[in-house]
Amino acid sequence: MSQTPASQASDEIDLGRLFGLLIDHKWWILGITALFAFIGIGYALLATPIYRSEALVQIEEASPSMNPLSDVTSMLGGEPPSQAEIEIIRSRMVLGKAVDLLNLELLVEPHRMPLIGDFLVRKGVERPGFAAGWDSTWAGESITVSEMPVVDDWRGETVELEVLENDRYRLFHDGESLGEGRVGELESFASDEVAMRVSELSAPAGARFDVTRIKRMQAFLNLRTDLAINEQGQETGILNWSLTGPHPAELKKTLNTVADIYLSQNIRRQSEEARKSLEFLDEQVPEVRAELEAAENQLNQFRKSQDSVDLSLETKSVLERMVNLESQLSELEFTEAEISRRFSKGHPTYAALLEKKAQLQREKANLNERVSNMPETQQEILRLSRDVEVTQEVYVQLRNKVQEMEIAEASTVGNVRILDPADTLPEPVKPNKPLIVVVATLLGGMLAVGGVLLRAAFHRGVESAEQIEDLGLSVYASVPLSEEQSKLVKSIKRQNEKRTKNVSVGILAERAPADLAVEALRGLRTSLHFAMLEATNNRLMITGPSPGVGKSFLSTNLGAVCAQSGQRVLVVDADMRKGHIHAAFGGKSENGLSDLLSGKQKTDDVLRETSIGGLSYISRGMAPPNPSELLMNANFTQLLEEWSQRFDLVIIDTPPVLAVTDPSLVGSQCGTTLMAARFELNPAKEIEVARQRLQAAGVEVKGCILNAIERKAVTSYGYGYYNYSYK
Repeated sequence: MSQTPASQASDEIDLGRLFGLLIDHKWWILGITALFAFIGIGYALLATPIYRSEALVQIEEASPSMNPLSDVTSMLGGEPPSQAEIEIIRSRMVLGKAVDLLNLELLVEPHRMPLIGDFLVRKGVERPGFAAGWDSTWAGESITVSEMPVVDDWRGETVELEVLENDRYRLFHDGESLGEGRVGELESFASDEVAMRVSELSAPAGARFDVTRIKRMQAFLNLRTDLAINEQGQETGILNWSLTGPHPAELKKTLNTVADIYLSQNIRRQSEEARKSLEFLDEQVPEVRAELEAAENQLNQFRKSQDSVDLSLETKSVLERMVNLESQLSELEFTEAEISRRFSKGHPTYAALLEKKAQLQREKANLNERVSNMPETQQEILRLSRDVEVTQEVYVQLRNKVQEMEIAEASTVGNVRILDPADTLPEPVKPNKPLIVVVATLLGGMLAVGGVLLRAAFHRGVESAEQIEDLGLSVYASVPLSEEQSKLVKSIKRQNEKRTKNVSVGILAERAPADLAVEALRGLRTSLHFAMLEATNNRLMITGPSPGVGKSFLSTNLGAVCAQSGQRVLVVDADMRKGHIHAAFGGKSENGLSDLLSGKQKTDDVLRETSIGGLSYISRGMAPPNPSELLMNANFTQLLEEWSQRFDLVIIDTPPVLAVTDPSLVGSQCGTTLMAARFELNPAKEIEVARQRLQAAGVEVKGCILNAIERKAVTSYGYGYYNYSYK
């Protein structure tokens, strides 16, 4: 279904209204945005810069020649063990040792001036003369605590160090003094539960530092959190190390220390592997030598007993083959003993070794079957010769491997290379100052725009006459906000009330007769002339839905312009609770309507003339406890009849409709009732409810006066209601 023209117009009006709201609040939006931008700039300038130190390390595959017993492990190939090495680097074995060497368990934090202290130190600002004795530290002021042994209960507890004269210092904990110490000496405090050695002190008397010895595990976790390790590319074995923090020199030192520790342990780990293999070979050499001697003795004895039996050509061939197989099997057994310490039998490397061993054993079984078919003498000499030659071959291999392992142990260099030693980037990585300023500015702009739109969504006061006319009420006048009237408004404090109230202390129609607001009231005067022709009397009640809509301003100034046209006009302040019409005429509230209704005064006693010819007024009088009951009195009706006869127009100013019932009582005796609504203050729904309440009491609202209209983009873009300019 196509959209109707009315709905299209409504959409356009809503968009125009939103745009107009933003235009009207442009200075507010710009101010909030600028405020957030300045906050972002301030934070970017004051925030502690964070630097990053980087190092590049290569992890190579271990050389197959480094361990003669591990040659078989290379048959499956391998990948650079990057992930495993990363976890080794991040372990307590490496980082924990760095914590110990660098004394990272000890934290020393100088006192700084709030907000700008770190900024001043970074800029190199030294302590000025007026700051002598302050506890905050400045550029060039520091201490060095070389050791601080404490009992476990004191780990994590912060002690405060105050610098004294003559290379001395005092410690505090929770505001209580623990004692004094001297630079360079290991001093004990708190019943020997805390000790401290300050090796260097470069700060004037009064400067203070917070010293804390945290738990070793906490220091390790802090270092581990700050250290980032990433592999460059995929399966390259090249690791990029980075460490972040506020102190560039300390970052570089820490990262180089960690790299040195890791390199040393890697070499030590490789050397340890070679050493264990050498120990295993050293254990086997004596045993094999003993077996060789035993085999040679048995062969010699057998030959003597058989008068030096020689081997046939066939037997020699079988012997060579058997010796070769036994040599290979023996070598595999040594290798199996080595890799069994590192792999399970389900590992592919171990499985391949077992398969090769089984194949050799099958070949050995075939040869044994051939030997069993030989003569018994040939079998025995073959067996004994085989034992001698196999054992001799194994013994020679063992001696060779021992020499190789000794060389391997002495020449171990590890599989780690430091390609780039640690160095700190010249510029801090955080904070990103341009980004912070941009984000803060955007955030301020969004919050300002959101606040304007949110306020407009929850505060939808009428902004044009059309909104009131949509309720079925005629708008008799649209009165613009007068800049001159604001000069006549003063803040006064009423008796027995704590809060002040803004009241007019003059008549705008008399002070500035050419003001556009007065001109609008002249238009209202003309409209009323025709509207009241059909009214039952010459009484006009002006009321409103809520306080602050400007009823008193409209009543007094309308009375003034009517009087200036030659009419005899009476303005009555029927708001006996908080009425302030008397202030506009420069009078007092005493001797007014409440006194007249209660019988304390007579009409002539309360009727007051003004400086405007033909205009009179009656103040509210003393605030009575029962205003509504006084208005229901028959005396009020008689007074209204009397005033109608003596004046051409009687204007009655009443309290808000939605606050009290007084307007209903007054309106029932007035021929004309007008509702005053204030621009952007009274929602349309509120005006409608006020009208219904009056109708329920039998009071027909003749029309409405839209007061205090301001020239704004929200009304111009939405309605284009009037074409003259106001503030």
